[in-house]
Amino acid sequence: MSYRGRLAPSPTGLLHAGHAHTFWIAAQRAVHEGGTLVLRNEDLDPQRCRAEFAQAMFEDLRWLGIEWQEGPDCVGAFGPYAQSARSGFYVAAWRSLQEQGKIYACKCSRKDLASAASAPHDVDDEPVYPGKCRSLSLGAGCEFPAGMNWRFRVPDGEVVEFHDLRLGPQRFVAGTDFGDFLVWRRDDVPSYQLAVVVDDAAMQITEVVRGTDLLKSTARQILLCRGLGYDIPAHYHCELVRDDAGVRLAKRHDALSIRALRASGWSPEAVRSGR
Repeated sequence: MSYRGRLAPSPTGLLHAGHAHTFWIAAQRAVHEGGTLVLRNEDLDPQRCRAEFAQAMFEDLRWLGIEWQEGPDCVGAFGPYAQSARSGFYVAAWRSLQEQGKIYACKCSRKDLASAASAPHDVDDEPVYPGKCRSLSLGAGCEFPAGMNWRFRVPDGEVVEFHDLRLGPQRFVAGTDFGDFLVWRRDDVPSYQLAVVVDDAAMQITEVVRGTDLLKSTARQILLCRGLGYDIPAHYHCELVRDDAGVRLAKRHDALSIRALRASGWSPEAVRSGR
């Protein structure tokens, strides 16, 4: 299969210099391979995603000089390209995992999880789930996922290895480095982990370019790919852009948004470099 990469921004705020750096690398890798770049609007969260942020991210990407061949405003074979329009794909994947016994319903609240998270964990990642609901039968017979959290039952002790195209060999142990993770939220929203796996497979993505903060998520997503019978794409994890204090950028850093940098006179080249 020919190279297919993707940009997958979420319209929950303005894109910042870190996004610009990562998306530029993704675009250049697609150009270098003579492949196709897909733009996917990851607008799953109805409480945080806003139309004005979606419009801003399209404009900011074009200002950076990034061109895509398939996406919300391009003709392509794998649309639509907004996750909010693709719920049927995610429900089908949820149902496949449920029928295989690979997921289970979970009644734990965020408060429950916070009180149970006594062991130290990676600040960029969620704490290891203690397995409180693993042996229960809360979701038996459910035809749809709404109304309960659903977790993927990780194979405890299984080693998940992959070769990152920038960082080299990576190794994580299921049940130790990460626990049973969410695939569906009780407010009827599929998790990031499930949605990106389903969409990358449906859109035939061959390489995923993203930040190093998602290295551990790659191990989770490999398990989902195996459970759903999908091919596993290659991965390239970019160095994170950080502020002067060494903290990685987030959308709350309005002063370092692409919009703010543009307004203060930065060039696209300077913003793309993350410096």
